[in-house]
Amino acid sequence: MSTAESAQPSARGARPKGRTALIVAVSIFIVLAVLLAMVPLALNMFGSGVKTEGIDESALREPTTELDGEWSVHKRPGPNSTSAGFTFNEVLPGERRTTSGSTQGVTGAVTIEAGTLTAGEIVVDMTNLTTDSDVRDNNVRRKIFHTDKFPESTFVITEPADLSGLPEGASVGKVTLTGDLTIHGETNRISHEFDVARSGAHLIVAGDVPINRLDYGVETPEFVAATIAEEGEINIRINLAKN
Repeated sequence: MSTAESAQPSARGARPKGRTALIVAVSIFIVLAVLLAMVPLALNMFGSGVKTEGIDESALREPTTELDGEWSVHKRPGPNSTSAGFTFNEVLPGERRTTSGSTQGVTGAVTIEAGTLTAGEIVVDMTNLTTDSDVRDNNVRRKIFHTDKFPESTFVITEPADLSGLPEGASVGKVTLTGDLTIHGETNRISHEFDVARSGAHLIVAGDVPINRLDYGVETPEFVAATIAEEGEINIRINLAKN
């Protein structure tokens, strides 16, 4: 047998090793690609979300209109624009994160007579709640708040509130508002101290209202690894303008 012929088995024997190395390399690449794809998904499922913040006092202007009158929710964008939403903690294995969602889908009106808030109702479109993730948005709307059955949340004033003590200028005061808060079809009477400020021709009301979601029939969703804390907040910033 020639030298060339005797070398052939060795060459043929080396091919499986090359194929094996190639298969291993491709497998590692696929695994890494999958992991990289899962990271954004995990962040989307359990990120920080979009929170409705309080009043930005630096953006306030000197009042230009009387306090008494009919006021309606003002929905134009800008500093201290209207927004409402929620903040809850998500408990993961070995980790705790805070998630928020919000919407500008807010309507309503209030009546102020002789420096007293005598009536008011705020309606929030829950079907527009948005976080920073389409995946979480779907879970929040469909699996937590069941917006197909309960598309709106409301807050209706049930007791007069004295506004005569509000600052005359462009600064923030405190007013306790009492009313019926309805979420997920369940209504509870709440009383909470809100931040209130006058700015130009606008009246701004904001606050973080503590709630227990179980009081509103919002049960724990069946997520893979996350548990939603029972205690959370309703975040509100309402910008009102004279009718």
